[in-house]
Amino acid sequence: MNWRRVGALTVAFLVLVTLHYTIRPLLGWRASIDFLVIAILLLSVRMRPGAAAALGFITGLIADSLTPATLGASALAMSVVAFTASWLRAVIFADNVVLHAFFFFVGKWTFDLIYLVVARGAPPMELLAQAGVWSPMSAALTAAVGVFVMLAYRMTLDPQHA
Repeated sequence: MNWRRVGALTVAFLVLVTLHYTIRPLLGWRASIDFLVIAILLLSVRMRPGAAAALGFITGLIADSLTPATLGASALAMSVVAFTASWLRAVIFADNVVLHAFFFFVGKWTFDLIYLVVARGAPPMELLAQAGVWSPMSAALTAAVGVFVMLAYRMTLDPQHA
């Protein structure tokens, strides 16, 4: 186990969680960047599926504690996304930036779809608009920032590789 990588991942996770609760509310965008999904995806590809699901569950439960009306929805969605990302780690470790962007996009969109189905009692047309318009836009923004974070992380740990 490389302690330098573990430390860098821990710092990256904490910075992304901090950004999620400080920068994201200030932006006030309808299609916002989800720093928690980026943090979960970055860590879960480096963990076993069970540990990744537990990390996703705990992170989602902490996120759900701010909205008691939907308690458990974010925890379920984060668990599924983290478990799936960890299980698909063979695909993720390819050195293709487009593949990483697609991975972040699908991870965020999957999170949103699960969250919308579990947490919302919205009318079908509003649910369809959220899932078909705003969620993909949010996933695209999250993918762009996720690729930037991944490249920055890679450059700090392995400058000749980036």
